Amino acid sequence: MLVSGVLTATMFYGAFSPESIVESMFGVRPEVGVAFYGELELMVVRSWSALIGLVGVMLVVGFINPKLRRYSLSIAAASKLVFVTLSLLYAQAYWQTLAPALIMDSFVVLLALLYLCIPSASVDD
Repeated sequence: MLVSGVLTATMFYGAFSPESIVESMFGVRPEVGVAFYGELELMVVRSWSALIGLVGVMLVVGFINPKLRRYSLSIAAASKLVFVTLSLLYAQAYWQTLAPALIMDSFVVLLALLYLCIPSASVDD
């Protein structure tokens, strides 16, 4: 949880450098006619990056505070599952560059589901 939270929180840098996050995640540099370009699109990327960063912070807080663990894992797993599903459905052209994030997020979703569904693993409630 801690490792996933810290890695997820690194997405905050997209709030300050949206072009870099688009290039990092999708392998394209935002340019006219190529990818997101313009104030509105860059604002959406900044917002998206901040929201993902907050999910990372929530995972770290859940790791530190057992009373918030199930909640943190539930929200983070749902968020990551949406990202993986949307990427698999609509971002086939970017799978190669998205692969590390898709693999990590799928792994986190699987571990979160195991933790949340196995009664013996949820002793911290």
